Amino acid sequence: MSFRPTGTVYGVLLNFRAEWDALAPQMNEAPYKAPPSAPVLYVKTANTFSAHGSAIALPADVPEVEVGATIGLVMGDAGRVDGCVLMNDLSVPHANFYRPPVKAKCRDGFLGVGARLRTDGVDPASVVLEVHIDGELRQRADFSQLMHSPAQLLSALGSFMTLAPGDVLMLGCDAGRPLARAGQRIDISATGFDVLSSTLQGSPS
Repeated sequence: MSFRPTGTVYGVLLNFRAEWDALAPQMNEAPYKAPPSAPVLYVKTANTFSAHGSAIALPADVPEVEVGATIGLVMGDAGRVDGCVLMNDLSVPHANFYRPPVKAKCRDGFLGVGARLRTDGVDPASVVLEVHIDGELRQRADFSQLMHSPAQLLSALGSFMTLAPGDVLMLGCDAGRPLARAGQRIDISATGFDVLSSTLQGSPS
């Protein structure tokens, strides 16, 4: 049976060094006038979940999407991590990195979920994800370059909220996220994980 989240899926913004460095000059501008002092979170709602091998329909007003290759930590009892899974955090390109609009992140099918939960205790910092679009390598995301490690994220979040069994915490997406459009196939892979694949489709005319 394919894995599917049973709880809330949380994403973390600005958790790769390259993205942080690229956006750092803007962090001192209004409205916040300072870099974030804690992890910046958002939620991927249940309507966004799409299984490995799915065809994801792009709305008529969305000509292309950003591909967000990431790792999700799946929570178990007592705050432990039961395993991790590949995810594809699709979003409509947008400029607001502090508060991404719901309409950019939470369209139907906009979270590809890997078919298999990896439970062998892999260290996410040792993982490098590759993104291929129509067979062409378009991105490599090295999780040794996280701003906050999984342990640091879980500690910070635990100071003000409880992650319940079945919740998923995505570790973030690296800078340089590739764009994909209708008709293209996306494959996300990493050593030790099953490939996560999806195809983008245009809206019916």
